[in-house]
Amino acid sequence: LANERKFRTGYLSLTRGDGGQNLIGDDQGIDLGLIRTQELLSARRIDGAEQFFSRAFDFGFSKNPEEALRIWGHDKILSDVVWTIRKFRPDVIITRFPTTGEGGHGHHTASAILAGEAFDAASDSTKFPEQLKYVKVWQAKRLLWNTFNFGGNNTTKEDQFKIDCGGYNAILGKSYGEIAAESRSRHRSQGFGVPAQRGTSIEYFSTIKGEKPVNDIMDGTDSSALKTEKAKEFLRIVKDIADKFNYENPQLSLPALQNLSRIAPIQFSSIFNIEKYELLKNIIAESAGVFMEATAINQLNVAGDSMRLKFTLNNRLGVNIGQVQVICFGNLFKFNSFKQNENNEITATVKLNETIGVSQPYYLELPQSAGSFNVEDERIIGKPQSDGYMANFQVMINGDIYLYNLPIQYKYTDPVKGELYEPAVIVSPVFINTSPSLVIFSNNKKGELRSINYTLQANIALKEKVGLYAAYGNKKTIVADSVFSMNKNEKKFFSAEINADDIPKDSTVYATGEATLSSYNEKQLLSLKKISYDHVPDIFYHYRDRTRMIKMDLKIAGSTVGYIAGAGDKVPQALEQMGYKVTMLQEKDLTTVNLKQFDVIVTGVRAYNINVWLSNAYPVLMQYVKEGGILLTQYNTNNSIGPVKANISPYPFTISRNRITDETAVVNFLLPNHPALNFPNKITQKDFEGWIQERSIYNAEKTDTAYQKILSMKDPGEAEQDGSLIISDYGKGRFIYTGLVFFRELPAAVTGAYRLFANLIAKKK
Repeated sequence: LANERKFRTGYLSLTRGDGGQNLIGDDQGIDLGLIRTQELLSARRIDGAEQFFSRAFDFGFSKNPEEALRIWGHDKILSDVVWTIRKFRPDVIITRFPTTGEGGHGHHTASAILAGEAFDAASDSTKFPEQLKYVKVWQAKRLLWNTFNFGGNNTTKEDQFKIDCGGYNAILGKSYGEIAAESRSRHRSQGFGVPAQRGTSIEYFSTIKGEKPVNDIMDGTDSSALKTEKAKEFLRIVKDIADKFNYENPQLSLPALQNLSRIAPIQFSSIFNIEKYELLKNIIAESAGVFMEATAINQLNVAGDSMRLKFTLNNRLGVNIGQVQVICFGNLFKFNSFKQNENNEITATVKLNETIGVSQPYYLELPQSAGSFNVEDERIIGKPQSDGYMANFQVMINGDIYLYNLPIQYKYTDPVKGELYEPAVIVSPVFINTSPSLVIFSNNKKGELRSINYTLQANIALKEKVGLYAAYGNKKTIVADSVFSMNKNEKKFFSAEINADDIPKDSTVYATGEATLSSYNEKQLLSLKKISYDHVPDIFYHYRDRTRMIKMDLKIAGSTVGYIAGAGDKVPQALEQMGYKVTMLQEKDLTTVNLKQFDVIVTGVRAYNINVWLSNAYPVLMQYVKEGGILLTQYNTNNSIGPVKANISPYPFTISRNRITDETAVVNFLLPNHPALNFPNKITQKDFEGWIQERSIYNAEKTDTAYQKILSMKDPGEAEQDGSLIISDYGKGRFIYTGLVFFRELPAAVTGAYRLFANLIAKKK
């Protein structure tokens, strides 16, 4: 639709995938949503569509749309879909999923339900009337469902409307199946790499609302404006320019293109909108061979400090360039010369106001609700990301002035990858970090002292009075208060002692830091998170770093853990805070002699999906268990993305796709006297309170009789599942498989998850 038919095409994703699983790292929640946002934008740069998002937060797998709409807030997310329709004004809307559940995920089904409701509501002036200050009501012609045949579920029918999407674009030199594969394969965090398709590819469409298409997907859309005499004249001019366009000398078409840019907004206003003008303006610059860019010398720039910039213009084809000036951060800069095919550069230093605000995804500026983000300015809802910082180029070409808003980017040269562009970021003058991320106090130890470490990083040179404070609970103590002299990027390290007696029993308290600078009015509270992967631009966001302090009744039995990392999780850090010495194990470490030093071996999430070499480790691991060791295997997937090909257990069982998505589901103790529920901690129903996102995933089924099933639970309206935790003795040791989502609960400081995990890995009495 975008490349062959040249339609303006948009893609609305209700969530950013925050609650999904991550195949490329240990990023979860907000961080994963930021990665997937950039993966979607990367895909759109390939396939040519525009990207939109609602404010819905992906809170994890949902089995039904009712749960999704309740947690998101039905009306809130419906208003976002209506807003996007009214702003984008589509003639045709297509859903990927049906309302009847074949999409397999409650979020997918909810998206189809909201599409149907928004199709009607967008044209109703009584629905979300506050939007009409900025947009008008809009009625799309039809709502279609793009039916599918995958996963053993065929929803296509021969009487449905069909489009062959398998064409070949000779100009691009690619088939649409090849373009689609490149686009989809950008979703690396989901493991969505796919092979390219070539040849006929029929897509099927069922009409949900509006008129059913007969001959073309755009049948009956309002094209009356294109039938007027003025429109015909406009199309004749455009066709004449296209026919005469010289690909080797594009500047020859400048007079005609510029004439069109002058007359079209006036003579053809009924069909020539702002989007078309922006496209035409860019065609003029590209046909003129004019190169422009605005770059920052440093990637991180400090609010209240100066920012060094470089503006570049290159007149590569020698066209008539007159006055050129740049407006940036309220400053005006003028180019003095325009030699052909030479970089004409202006280097400048601008002062950044202290109140400019630091770089931040717009939807993270306010605290989020349980199921959605909160955005104060409704006009920016739907945008994939914040606009960033811009430089406005005013360029005179052949006597006409054109305005180009260009993003300020950080450009550098990597000795391996060459010239690279990344976002330019504005940060706070100092960062405050705390460590460790987690501290565990015992309910039964009075006067226990633990240190919280504070790191103060100066992002500008400081020589002034600085106050650093530790805040936790209702307390605030001075860590440092004196005149500091610090160079840019210098760090100073401090610590504050926390007394267990200041923390209530069975509670979680957060320790944070804050600083005052004599030269800044605002308190300094923030740190900066950078997420970096090769397939997406650098991602930055500010946050308030904090140490979770848990006070609970926790006992452990054992001291040494060997951990085999999988796809990425933060369980090892949690184990260290519990009091274990954790050693990360690689393939070379899995020898019979080496493993004897460990009380327990734990495999990370999807370890058998990720590490092919674990197939060869089976005999060694089983021997370890047989001689008295404990092997705890966290969940693995068994699907087309990553099937488990290795033996993982002493007795057979099957890894299912069953999961318990209700994090409040009642947990039944099938074997209440089993050591897993009694030693060294007595597990009760209270230990399953406060869990986040879900209970378990990829549970065991078809288990050998050697396994004991410890727990059962169910989602609403479903049968009990008993495969979330299975245990078998093997020789002198024991093997455990669990789908319980410890990888989410432990970093989230869920106390009951710590107590249960301690029991599972406890040495025998």
